[in-house]
Amino acid sequence: MAEPFVEASGVGRSFLLGGQTIEALQPASFRILPQDRIALMGPSGCGKSTLLMLLADLDAPTAGRLNWPALGEHGLLRPTQISVVFQAPSLLPMLNVAENVALPLLIANQPGDPQAEAARALDAIGIADLADKLPEELSGGQAQRVGLARALVGGPRLILADEPTGQLDHTTAQQVFDALLAALEGTDAALVVATHDPDIARRLRTIWRMDHGKLEPAKELQQ
Repeated sequence: MAEPFVEASGVGRSFLLGGQTIEALQPASFRILPQDRIALMGPSGCGKSTLLMLLADLDAPTAGRLNWPALGEHGLLRPTQISVVFQAPSLLPMLNVAENVALPLLIANQPGDPQAEAARALDAIGIADLADKLPEELSGGQAQRVGLARALVGGPRLILADEPTGQLDHTTAQQVFDALLAALEGTDAALVVATHDPDIARRLRTIWRMDHGKLEPAKELQQ
């Protein structure tokens, strides 16, 4: 078996709120392997975003152990090994599309040519023609594609997406998701998508469900 990208043993996350302990994520054990395609489903406030932030090494568990065996060490994972796609693309308005996409590599001081990497990412998502445009010139669907390209720049191996199509109409959402899946085709990258959209979830091989902070057993879908 391939070395897992993520290995969690009894991982939980709790918060103190008004003197009470809130279990945002009840202790859970799981693995994420190369080429996994996972839909994370559940109602708002059930803990999906909490789990994604832990997987992204943007937060720390308060219980259990979380490791990234095939990816690297805590604190050294983003953006080269792990990237995150948020519901809103959050593009910097003063930078054009290509500059926005190249930004993670510049911040991380990665070797190579960030602009060339940005051009490859834009081409992979099918929006190379938008490279010189400013964010204010983009439609909602175009801006979200730019956000996807930024998440893919440099070839991270684990992509975590938090409601990436939540602000888009159904047709545009499917088109954006088409672009994401096509860009990952033929790579060993794993994808975890938090979504309320059952049509998006059905396009992934595995469904994880959450309810009140509890991660339920995975359901494998027939493709």
